[in-house]
Formats: sequence, structure tokens, C-alpha cells
Amino acid sequence: MDIVQRLSEEHSKTLTMAVVDYIGEDKTKFKILMDLFLNGQAKLIQRAAWPLSYVAIAHPKLIKPYLDKLIIKLQQTDNHPSVPRNILRILEEIEIPEKYEGYVVACCFSILTREADPIASKAYSITVATKICKKYPDLKNELRLHLEHIQNYPITPAIKFRIKRAIKEL
Repeated sequence: MDIVQRLSEEHSKTLTMAVVDYIGEDKTKFKILMDLFLNGQAKLIQRAAWPLSYVAIAHPKLIKPYLDKLIIKLQQTDNHPSVPRNILRILEEIEIPEKYEGYVVACCFSILTREADPIASKAYSITVATKICKKYPDLKNELRLHLEHIQNYPITPAIKFRIKRAIKEL
């Protein structure tokens, strides 16, 4: 399968799952998808994000060598909404090395405070930040403040649920 060509032609759940099945645990095939996600044209980056998250969650060892690049990508504010959403989806499911926790929490807090960020990114940010902040008393308090602030504005049921669960965990 030519991943680049297929993602250029179509964007669907069927194709996403075909790409995921094709890559499996193969590091070389995964590198092609990762390179596309990190360096491709905007449309291809967007389309690569979805299968990337599925493969990374199913085979976390494949994403480990790219965590630094993923976090750099997450910090960029000009991404298509699918990019942070799928990166956060990955980070929600994998073990985040301690050396990246500060960067990830900072990104999550930033997403939580930016009004323009999509609901899904905010929801994943709450969960990822909670996962990290549970370990650090000072960060727990900071996250609580962010969550309390968010509750002052109209929020969706998904965000309400994530906030409620986060507060219980903290």
C-alpha cells in the first residue's frame, strides 16, 4: 500500500482502518506515516493523524522514539484541529516519560484556556493533565483552578463529565 497516495485520495474510517492494519507493528511502515504526519502537506497531516493515533495506541513502542517530535507538534498553534486531538488521544493512552510531563501539562493548560480550541481537544487535555498532575501536589492545585475556571462558562456534557472525573481523581 502506498500510504501517501491512499491518504491523498480519500479520508474515511475504512481507509483509516486499512492503513492501521497495513502498518501493524512494522517500524518502517510506521515511519512513513509518522514522516507524513510531521512533514506532509496540511491535508495529508490531517488525514495521517487518525490512523497514527490508532497505531500508536495499539503499539505504544512504535511512538516512543517520536514523542519529542509529537510534543513539538502539539505546541504549534497553527495545526488543524485533528492534530492536537489525535496527539492528545495518544498521550491519554500511553505512559508519558517524566522528562516530557512538564511540556505536556503546559500544552494541556494552554488548550484548556484557549476559547478557540475544539471540545475534543479540551476533553483529552483534561484527562492527560489529570494523569500527570495526580503525581504533583502543586500541579493538582493549578489544574483544579483551571477546571473551576472552565466551569464558569457554558460547557458541553463531555467537558462536564471529564471535569467531574478529574476532580475525583485529584
